[in-house]
Amino acid sequence: MAAVGWAFRSAESGAPAAAQSAPVLRSLAVNVHRTLPHDTSAYTQGLLWWDGKLYESTGQYGTSDLRRLDPATGAVEQRVDIEAAYFGEGLARVDDELIMLTWKAQRAFVFGLERFDRRQTFRYRGDGWGLCNDGRRLIMSNGSNRLTFRDLRTFEPIGDVAVTLRGLPLLQLNELECVGDVVYANVYQTDHLVRIDPSSGRVTHQIDAAGLLTPAEARRADVLNGIAFDPGTERFYITGKLWPTMFEVTFEE
Repeated sequence: MAAVGWAFRSAESGAPAAAQSAPVLRSLAVNVHRTLPHDTSAYTQGLLWWDGKLYESTGQYGTSDLRRLDPATGAVEQRVDIEAAYFGEGLARVDDELIMLTWKAQRAFVFGLERFDRRQTFRYRGDGWGLCNDGRRLIMSNGSNRLTFRDLRTFEPIGDVAVTLRGLPLLQLNELECVGDVVYANVYQTDHLVRIDPSSGRVTHQIDAAGLLTPAEARRADVLNGIAFDPGTERFYITGKLWPTMFEVTFEE
């Protein structure tokens, strides 16, 4: 089965049968409520909100780190560097710990939430891209169209699901955010996010986040990546790799 892209043929123009029979895909717009500064040296890989603070993991060999941010100002309040041999990736919280993936090293580092003290290391197979906690399990992406479900305590795989958009595989699922019973995902090298039903793998909504940066800013920045949800305000924070700005937003029809 061919992988899906963002340019779709409609049923009227001869779309594949799988796409014609697929459930309706809804579109959401990004409504920006506030902007705050973002470190332009941060190659954002993971982003989450907890207890009034933002936590961010960054990538690249030699510059990967874990940091705590003040959401009022975007200032970095605490940071710990990752060894140069590791390329940092997605981030999730489990109780009083943070789990940070690595890209190719097949290791996930566990840090204490307060002091960023490293407590243990989990091993896994394949790439590490995005990670989130839905309250029952961890959900992990690896750049394909598959999401792996992992045990909260042992990090062992306990299941998986193939993600499809209009009946076709959606590749390059990147940073993840679990919100209730759904998963939001960045799609690597696009300006889109998607909302996924993890019970079926079906993409139910797509979100067009193009145009957040000015043309001049976009030339100096990398791709959209990073999504965190504040349940208190029911707003999201989104940013990108090397972006100068983080956006406090809602997604609206």
